[in-house]
Amino acid sequence: MRAIVVGAGIGGLAATLSLRRAGVEVTLLEQSRRFSEIGAGIQLAPNATRELRRLDVLDAVAAAAAHPAHVSFRTWSDGSEICRYALGREAEEEFGAPYLVIHRADLHNALAAVVPPESVRLDTTVVAIDQDTDSARVTTATGEHLTADLVVAADGIRSAARQWLFGKDEAVFSGTAAYRAVLPAAEMSDLDLPPLAVWLGPDRHFVHYWVRRGELLNVVAVFSTDEAARESWTAEAEPDEQLGEFTGWDPRVRTVLERAGQVLRYGIYTRTPLTRWNVGRVTLLGDSAHAMVPFQAQGAAQAILDAAVLGDALKSATPADVPEALDDYVGRRLASATGMQSRSARAGTEFHLPDGPEAEARNARMAAYAAEHRFMPQAPAWRADVRGRPQ
Repeated sequence: MRAIVVGAGIGGLAATLSLRRAGVEVTLLEQSRRFSEIGAGIQLAPNATRELRRLDVLDAVAAAAAHPAHVSFRTWSDGSEICRYALGREAEEEFGAPYLVIHRADLHNALAAVVPPESVRLDTTVVAIDQDTDSARVTTATGEHLTADLVVAADGIRSAARQWLFGKDEAVFSGTAAYRAVLPAAEMSDLDLPPLAVWLGPDRHFVHYWVRRGELLNVVAVFSTDEAARESWTAEAEPDEQLGEFTGWDPRVRTVLERAGQVLRYGIYTRTPLTRWNVGRVTLLGDSAHAMVPFQAQGAAQAILDAAVLGDALKSATPADVPEALDDYVGRRLASATGMQSRSARAGTEFHLPDGPEAEARNARMAAYAAEHRFMPQAPAWRADVRGRPQ
C-alpha cells in the first residue's frame, strides 16, 4: 500500500506516522523548503496525548511541554476567580493520558523527528490531484506526476484540495479577532500569573499559559469586532493597539499586553462544515476537512485523532479496498469533528464573550458546575477512544 500525504503540518506529520504504523509506504510532500511551524502555544487534551503515546512521541512532546495542575477562569476587571478545574496528575489518572500545553513548533519538531527523511519531499508544491479506479495522482508545480493508492490532503485551513474535491467555499468572518504573543518567563516573574488561565470579560477574553517547560508565556487576547481582520498568522498589530482593546482590565492583563510590545493580530474565520471529506481514493484530514475557531482548544487534537483513525482504517486494507477504507475513516470521524467545529463556534459567542447580566449568569453557572465536578464540561470527550476500543 502506498500513500501520498500533502502538507507537513501537525496533521500531515501525524497522518504519516499513523499510516506507517499501519504498514503503508508514505511519501510526504511539503511546499516549504524546510520543516517549519509558525504560531505559538496549543493545548493538548488527553484525547490527543493518548494518540501521541501510540505514535511513540508522547515522551518527547511531554518533555518539551508544560504540565498545568489546573485551569483557572477569572473575572476580567479584578482577576477574582470564577472557578477552577483540575488538570495535571488528576486528569492523567482519570483519563489515562496527560493534559499538556506546548509551543506549536515543539510539537511539530517532535513529530518530524521520527518521520524518516527518505519519506519526505520538501520544496514540492502540489498543483492538482486526480484519480482513476486503480490509483490516485498528484501533479507538482514542476510538472512531475506522482502515483499512489491513496492521497491524503492535509493542506490546512486554506486547502486547495478541498476546493478541487468539493468546489470553492469562502471563509466566513466570525466577528472576532485575536492578538497573540510569546514572552520570556523572566519578564513575567513579578506578576504571580496562574499556570493556565482564561480571563472572561465583555466581548473579550484573555488566555495565557506557560509553554516550553515554563520558559515562555503564550498569550492570546480575543475580542469582538465588526471590522473583518486578515486571516494571517504573521500580520502585525499597530503599536499598543492591544492596550486600547483591553482598557480597564486587571492590571496583570494590561501589564502582560504592554510587555508583549509588538503583537500579531489575526482574524478568526469559520468554514462551512462538509458533509463528506473523501472522493474515491482521495481524502481530507485536519484543518482542510474541519477548520475550527479556537474556543475549545481542539484544533490540533482533532487532526491527531483524524490521523489515528485513518491509520486504523487502512491497516488491514489492500489497494483495492482503499475507497471503502476511506469511507470507514470518514464515517468514524466526520460527525465528531464537525460537532467540535459547531461547539467551538458556539462557545465563542455564548460562553466566552457575553456582557452584563448574561455574563453574570454564565459565571454563576460555571461556579455551580465546578462545585460538583472536578473537570471541565468538555472533559467526558477526553475519555473516548477514537478507535472504538476500550482503553
